[in-house]
Amino acid sequence: MATLNEQPATAEHLLPLALTSYGHFTSMRVDADRSVRGLSLHLERLVRDSRIVFGADVDTSRVRDLVGRALDGQEGPCVVRVTHFDPMVEMGHPEGATNPQILVTVRAAGELPPPPLTAMSVQYERDLPEVKHCGLFGALHVRRTARLKGFDDALFYGPDNRVSEGGTWNVGFIDENGTIIWPEGPVLPGVTAALLQQRTEYKVASVTLDEAKAMPVAFATNTSIGVRSLSAIDDTPMEVEHPVLSMLRETYLSVRGEEL
Repeated sequence: MATLNEQPATAEHLLPLALTSYGHFTSMRVDADRSVRGLSLHLERLVRDSRIVFGADVDTSRVRDLVGRALDGQEGPCVVRVTHFDPMVEMGHPEGATNPQILVTVRAAGELPPPPLTAMSVQYERDLPEVKHCGLFGALHVRRTARLKGFDDALFYGPDNRVSEGGTWNVGFIDENGTIIWPEGPVLPGVTAALLQQRTEYKVASVTLDEAKAMPVAFATNTSIGVRSLSAIDDTPMEVEHPVLSMLRETYLSVRGEEL
């Protein structure tokens, strides 16, 4: 289902978004008790990104209310996406998009954690990587390329050969000493990664693609998957079970959700 503000979203409402992809969003996993891990961080993201994309503020209390309305009648955990876009945006005059509206969509959530994934390394960097924007063509294209070659997803690295992030997830590593390493570089600051970083010891370091493959463990994080192990990067197998990886999963699941 999809609602724009408080009304069912129509094709006419969504056409400008479909034609321009100009907007930003956040996706959050809502548990059966209607609580969200990192809700405050999701709302902060909407506020921060709206100032960058539209030069406008977001009424976070209204966001909470609209999400709550969209969840009425829903059973079990689900993933809610809040998209912020201006239905009046024009291709030739994007500067006129100054009155963004709130689109809420809901889908069922999968089990945590999902099975390990395989990742194909691809040289790619998203436009404006610090913003969770709706311009997903590049990321989906490299994901498609990876999947056509038998992998589950793509792992990005830059022109300097340093790893950054995955298709729609942050990536982390565990080295031979059990140290958690988050790669340094232009990436989207994920909410799940932030929740883990608040509760664990770690270091941020530049990680080349060769160094990434030499790590014993690699893992992906986002709100839909929690902490998901990588079983391979290209043709290099990775460990899918490790005490530190188990600790990260337990830490994430122990985060108390915030009520909507």
